[in-house]
Order: sequence, then structure tokens, then C-alpha cells
Amino acid sequence: MEQGITNKIIKIGNFPHIHPVYMGGDYPVIVQTMWKDRLFVSNLQGAVGKIEALGALGCGLLRFAVPDIEAAEVLGRLSEMVSMPLCADIHFDYKIALRCMDFPVSKIRINPGNIGDREKIRAVLEKASKRGIPIRIGVNAGSLPPDLRERVEQGFSTCEALVRAAQREISLFDEFGFTDYLVSMKAHTIADTINANKILRLRAPAILHVGVTEAGPLTAGVVRNTAALLNLLAEGIGDTIRVSLSDTMENEVIAGREIIAAAAQLAPGNARLKSGGVNIVSCPRCGRHGFDTHGFTSRWLQKLYALDKDITVAIMGCEVNGPIEAKHADLGITGTGDKVLIFKNGKVIKTITAAEADAVFEEELKSL
Repeated sequence: MEQGITNKIIKIGNFPHIHPVYMGGDYPVIVQTMWKDRLFVSNLQGAVGKIEALGALGCGLLRFAVPDIEAAEVLGRLSEMVSMPLCADIHFDYKIALRCMDFPVSKIRINPGNIGDREKIRAVLEKASKRGIPIRIGVNAGSLPPDLRERVEQGFSTCEALVRAAQREISLFDEFGFTDYLVSMKAHTIADTINANKILRLRAPAILHVGVTEAGPLTAGVVRNTAALLNLLAEGIGDTIRVSLSDTMENEVIAGREIIAAAAQLAPGNARLKSGGVNIVSCPRCGRHGFDTHGFTSRWLQKLYALDKDITVAIMGCEVNGPIEAKHADLGITGTGDKVLIFKNGKVIKTITAAEADAVFEEELKSL
């Protein structure tokens, strides 16, 4: 076996009401995202509905920032109300991690650069072991341990510093006999993200969470994450991903799904790159368009991604690039003026008015 490569598997979600996810081995790469706002007791019911919707889109794990004990209490209550595994993201105060583990919180993330000394880490690991809760060692380029941060400022390689910070923590975890861990090493640059994960993969048998941190707004963030994650996933590196965006959680999940699907095309023999679900193709629109592809796609995007169907749906702007160019689609729609065409496998099956488009499209979608 190649050095550092392992068949290690961890289970996240060791509580009766949780739908667990498995990472490592031959299990599919898991898409996750992070809650964008602070939780309050008053909005827990709304959070439950949103979490269910994220699950339908393909999110397997959801992380929450937990800055204080009050936030830990609220997250704890939420973890009792949902079936998706929830992760608590802890900085600075190890006691917050200990409190979170009094609840069915399925995973803890700590940062070795700021969580405290070895005895504080020991306390966290001992409780996690008793509760069956995995720990993510989360190393960020912006919050390295002080000595490594100083070396980077003096010109030392950022990716090497990330790896060494992770290795230190892995050694400590191993010393304490704690094995249910995974590692992330995140930088805002594509090269450092790729190189750090490739180096650690050769040095340590760790399950890897991969992603580019502080990647930017929607367009820039998707481009940067794709450049890094596609490279890693196609080589079999990465067990779970988060596409970090200054945008919605929904778009992070959708982007993650699409990156995995793209990686599957580059590495067709890799069964871990599971890419089922609806495949949406749509034209960019031009001055020739007769159908509002942008508006229709916007209305239907999340509905389509939430469907448990392995189909291709085409949303095309005109008759030129409608049924003919999208003849591979299981279901498609295009139009000109007030006339809208519904087609299947390149053949027009219905001609309707624009006002009827959504209703008829929904009927045909259900029939597939």
C-alpha cells in the first residue's frame, strides 16, 4: 500500500435518531456546508426546515460555529431535533467542545493553533472517545501555531507549515489513543491547498476534509474551489468537501455536487465520486433567445437538484439550440415568443403557451 494511504473508516452520527455518514475506505465523498448565521432558540424550528431542505439538495453534514457556551446550548437543542449529523466548530475554549458533547452533536472541529495545551486536548479526546464522536483537526493558514506562523512570515513554505501543524496534532491524538479523527488543511490559495493535501496523504493515513478557505464570492469562489478540488478528487484525495463561498449554503452544496460530478468524468473508475441526481444543462442565452432561460432556471434550480432522479434536464433559449442540440436530455423546454416547446430525447411532445410552461413542465417531470 502506498505510504500514508489507508482503508480507515469513521462513522459520523453515533446517535439513534441521526442518519450517519461514513468517511474513508470506499465510501462516497460527502458534501457538507456551514451554517451562515448565529443560531437562536427562537429560530430553531425554521432551522430544522432549512436543514431538511439542505439534506434534499445533497448535504450530508452541517457545521456550526460555536463561539460560546450559550451557542453550544442552542446547537445542542437543535441536534436533538434533526436527523442530519451536525458538527460544532470550536476555537479558543476547549470547555465549549466539552459542553457540545453533552448533546447528540455528531462531530467536533478544533484548531490546533488556538485550542490550548495538551491537557485541554486530552480532556476533549477523552470525552469524544466515550461519546463516540469523531474530531476534525482543522488547520488554517491564517491561524497556524505561533512558531510555524513566525516561520511562514520568514519565508517558510505555507503548505509545509500546514502539514507540520496537522502532523503534530495527529501525533498527539495517536499518543492519547484516539483514532476517530480526520484532518483539514485549508489555505486561500489553490496551490497551497493542493500541495498540503498531497504531502499529508503520503505522510499520514488520515481521512481528509478538503476545501479552499476564504475563497470569495460565488463566481470567484466556485472557480478557486473547482481548480483545487478537481485536482485532488480526480487523484483520489479527499473524503469530504466543503465549497467555501461568500454566498448561500444551498449554492455551496450544489457547487460541491457539481465538482464531484466533474471529477467523476476525469476519474470514471473511482466509485467514491458518486454523481447521481438531476443533471441540468442550459444555454447561456443570446440575442436570439425566445425563452427566458435565466428566469426559468432560477425558479427550478433547487427543485431539480432536490429530486432523486438520475436524469438530464435541458433548459434552452430558442428553437436553434433546443431539441436538436439537447436531444440527449430526458426532458427539455425551450420556446419562441408566446410559444413554448416541451421535448423528450430530442422530440417535441407538446407545444404550449408561456403561461402554461411551469405547470406542464412539472407534470412531465413527475412522469419520468
